[in-house]
Amino acid sequence: MHPDDDIDQKLPPQQPVSQSADGASSERIGRHRAADPARPGIRARLGGTRLRVALATGLTCCLGATAVAVAVAAVRETDEGPRAQVAEAVADRARLVEEGAASRSLARSPSPTPPAGPSPSAKPSATPKPKKTTAKPTRPPRPKPVAGLTQAQMDNAKAIVDVGVEMKIPRKGLVVAVATAMQESTLLNYASGVLPESQNHPHQAIGWDHDSVGLFQQRPSSGWGSVRDLMRPAYAARAFYKALLQVPGWQQMSVTLAAQAVQVSAYPYAYAQHEQRADTIVAALLS
Repeated sequence: MHPDDDIDQKLPPQQPVSQSADGASSERIGRHRAADPARPGIRARLGGTRLRVALATGLTCCLGATAVAVAVAAVRETDEGPRAQVAEAVADRARLVEEGAASRSLARSPSPTPPAGPSPSAKPSATPKPKKTTAKPTRPPRPKPVAGLTQAQMDNAKAIVDVGVEMKIPRKGLVVAVATAMQESTLLNYASGVLPESQNHPHQAIGWDHDSVGLFQQRPSSGWGSVRDLMRPAYAARAFYKALLQVPGWQQMSVTLAAQAVQVSAYPYAYAQHEQRADTIVAALLS
């Protein structure tokens, strides 16, 4: 349409060129309900209503359902107009709080108590290992002396018999060995005054018969063994038994002849006097 046409330049008479803000407000208000001069402005009431809804919502989150009832009563007393809408909104909020929808309620459920005992991530403590207790070796009971011997003599006789039993020497051989030691040393472990070295080892007497030492008065110079070895009763007894086993027919010999065959003593018949007591000692140690 051409811009110079008259019809375009004229405005309809029923419509004003512009409308004031008050006129538009009046028209919009008129569409819903007429403005009441006795009531405050609609904008002021709506602003106050929104403020009260926000306050009620905050109270609901912080104080729970109890504060909701107080807030609803306050809203009802202050505003007769939109109080139904506010009360309905507050009631909905309270229902959500009671149903657990609100995330910040004062009535918080207690945190679950962790189960008793160590946590799964905790490393088990090392179990202390029991200390090993080494039992002290118990000494065998000392034999009761018989045949007029002292305890020291009986202990030496036991050492001689124990070695013979270990070597499976016949009983007669045990009697021969005990009778020989009774004659040579009176069943005492002798050191030698000629060999000072022998006195460095446990001994019960000191003799002066050349370099003879120990229970059987065996001489290191004759090849029986070292001084240290011959001063040990068990070693001296083993050396005697080995020599006795080398004598042909020693079991058919008398005790004194069997002993003399090993010892080659200047007094070959001196061993016979100890035969009976030696037999009593062996019997006591084997029982």
